Amino acid sequence: MALALSPFTLHPQPSTLAAMSLAVVLVSPKTPGNIGSAARAMLNMGASDLRIVAPRCDHLDPQAVAMAVHAEGLLRSAQIFPTLREALADRDLSVGTSARLRADLPAPRHPALVRPLVREAAAPALVFGPEETGLINSDLEQCQVTVRIPTGDYASLNLAQAVLLVCYEFLQGQDDVPEHSRKVATREEMEAMYGHLQGTMHLIGYTDAVRARHTMRLWRAMLDRALMSSAESRLFRGFLRQVKWKVEQGEGGEGRAEGEE
Repeated sequence: MALALSPFTLHPQPSTLAAMSLAVVLVSPKTPGNIGSAARAMLNMGASDLRIVAPRCDHLDPQAVAMAVHAEGLLRSAQIFPTLREALADRDLSVGTSARLRADLPAPRHPALVRPLVREAAAPALVFGPEETGLINSDLEQCQVTVRIPTGDYASLNLAQAVLLVCYEFLQGQDDVPEHSRKVATREEMEAMYGHLQGTMHLIGYTDAVRARHTMRLWRAMLDRALMSSAESRLFRGFLRQVKWKVEQGEGGEGRAEGEE
């Protein structure tokens, strides 16, 4: 006898490489129920790597477990980090979420337009901010690209809704799978490079403490678009070491800095 299907029956799609590797990062979530609901949304879309940065509640609170339903295992395996930088250290692509334009930062894009980048990445991350404020500028600076969920005039999504929608676009949305993938530098390698670049800028007088943040945002936007490999980031840092050595030697110095790539 045939069984009638509920109109709400979900039809699972085959898992993809992106689904296995996508990390969902919740920055400073406030309520256990939101964390549990976000975990359930992840499981529905095939994501299983939950990372929580500086939570303001217990992610294993009974309310979180109840809201997670069948995603309790995902909730219990969640990794906790003190900072966003540490949560993104092993990622090669970080995608922030924002509902508004920010000065000096690239405008948010539609999630479907970012899907090819996520599918190509070996270790992508999707970052969501606190329920009340969303991601702050210093968080978005650590993301190579930002997405905005298009809504009607009333644009107020809760955390789990946002996780569900963007994970759907990245993991279940239809798209051609890239034939070739390119391994890019991790976010920790890029953050170390940016710290090195900022130090060099101060050393040569290219910027100062007042202008440094604005200047670095412009450099980050440009260099993040390049999707550098690990070797390329080391090459760039070799150049920065040579600049530092040359300055310290004075204009008459010759040779190369130790450790130049």
